[in-house]
Amino acid sequence: MGLFSFFSSREVDDFAKQLALDISKRYPPSMDNSDKKVSANRLTKILEDAFAKAQKFNQEKKLGMYKKARLGNTFQWGLRDMGYSQKFIDIATEGLIVYLSRKQGSKS
Repeated sequence: MGLFSFFSSREVDDFAKQLALDISKRYPPSMDNSDKKVSANRLTKILEDAFAKAQKFNQEKKLGMYKKARLGNTFQWGLRDMGYSQKFIDIATEGLIVYLSRKQGSKS
């Protein structure tokens, strides 16, 4: 079981890094750190799309509490390594955790 668990954790890490990369393609760190900002609606859409992918991954892989926390932590560090502001990192990570914590079928 230990070896299987290792691969599962690696899969979670890889997904979290890819999720951060997907966000960076639509909202580069340079936009986050400049005076020229995107609209709140566009940024919300970008984040909600990423969170929906994470929710689908969660449903497919049936992540437990530890794996959800790992996904959030790896995602957070991915954004930090890319150069996003701490404010954006906090908002994006909190949103991700909220989405992952919802019960299936919950809309609110």
